[in-house]
Amino acid sequence: MKNRKFFSSERTVIFGFSALILLGAMLLMLPISSNGGMGFIDALFTATSSSCVTGLVVKDTATYFTVFGKIVIMLMIQIGGMGVVTMAVLAAIISGRRIGLNQRSIMQNSISAPKIGGIIKLTGFIVKVSLSIEFLGAAALCFPFCKSFGIKGVWYAVFHSVSAFCNAGFDIIDKKQPFSSFCEYSTEPVINVTFMLLIIIGGIGFMTWDDIKNHKFRLRRYSLQSKVVLTVTAILVFLPAIFFFLFEFADLPTVKRIWVSLFQSVTLRTAGFNTVSFDKLSDSGKLIMIAIMLVGGAPGSTAGGMKVTTVAVMFFSVMSVFKRKNSAEAFGRRIPDSVIKNAAAIFFLYLTLFVTGAVVISMVESLPLIDCLFETSSAIATVGLTVGITSSLSAISKIILIALMFLGRVGGLTIVFATVSGGDVDTKKLPQEKITVG
Repeated sequence: MKNRKFFSSERTVIFGFSALILLGAMLLMLPISSNGGMGFIDALFTATSSSCVTGLVVKDTATYFTVFGKIVIMLMIQIGGMGVVTMAVLAAIISGRRIGLNQRSIMQNSISAPKIGGIIKLTGFIVKVSLSIEFLGAAALCFPFCKSFGIKGVWYAVFHSVSAFCNAGFDIIDKKQPFSSFCEYSTEPVINVTFMLLIIIGGIGFMTWDDIKNHKFRLRRYSLQSKVVLTVTAILVFLPAIFFFLFEFADLPTVKRIWVSLFQSVTLRTAGFNTVSFDKLSDSGKLIMIAIMLVGGAPGSTAGGMKVTTVAVMFFSVMSVFKRKNSAEAFGRRIPDSVIKNAAAIFFLYLTLFVTGAVVISMVESLPLIDCLFETSSAIATVGLTVGITSSLSAISKIILIALMFLGRVGGLTIVFATVSGGDVDTKKLPQEKITVG
């Protein structure tokens, strides 16, 4: 009983990701993994970025790593994107082992499922859909990549389909300039459309897929979470795209400007690819990107961030105050106070950590604070976009980013509940007294 309590769902997720990262770091330190060898900090950074599907890199993935190293990175992206617990349950199912109630509860928490019933069937659905979408994405990407690189394009297609669907942001195409991501393909329709679809599908969450499968286009029958996820995702894709088109990338031709604006807006869903350099971004543009990166994708998805549902719940709570209502409401449903408390805790935790990390890095590295805020928001939201300072950071700054990437993927409340909250929920109520706010 004590062992079962010790290995709570939160601690299981933390230990699972920690083990994956350490194993990946050891593999990346092997001579056969890279062309120049890797120290422990750089290997740990790369393994964390891969397992936590971030995409921040200290070495150019395309040129520095061997085929073996790239395969290790891809496998970590796949396991990290679908979830360590999901992959462990899948292995147990394949081996014919019995899945107990405790394992089912852990699985429920790891994918943000509303109930424990049918969780094994849902796991199978998640794996089948994930692999099917990645296969279709790879098939589509084969056309432009094979046209440019011959048979090697098949490998490029598979790797980037996995990376895009898992919102990882790693790329392995040899380019004229390192770290330039997909800048050479900024107007290539197949690559742009395929990447954007993979990123969005991976980022809307497994439970939203389940609603789409069960209810098709009967939107009224969707759960409140799915309605919120789809609505906020659409808003956060198109509104920033309009902003970028109107106020950024003004030196680009109109058609290219449309593609670039839309792609950058989508990749901020925590994907981490880019089709244009951020060197000329205004501070306003960087702040918009920082805000959207922090929001991230949906719960139980391959995306990171504080989650679209968190921000939506905070918005609904604020609107309930403006409208003088006793509770927050959305789509004809009342949102429980416990959900609002969790959202406020996550919101505060993410803002505190991302700002604190940026201030420390700025002081240590003597870099502009806005650039450091961009890096820390990219790390904690597991995005992977950068203004070009990651590879030149000192060991202390890299360790800060490693911690932020890990927390961003595992979840802030998961770590808090695993380390601080060991007992039952406190139901005691103290005497109530009002204080004035605002």
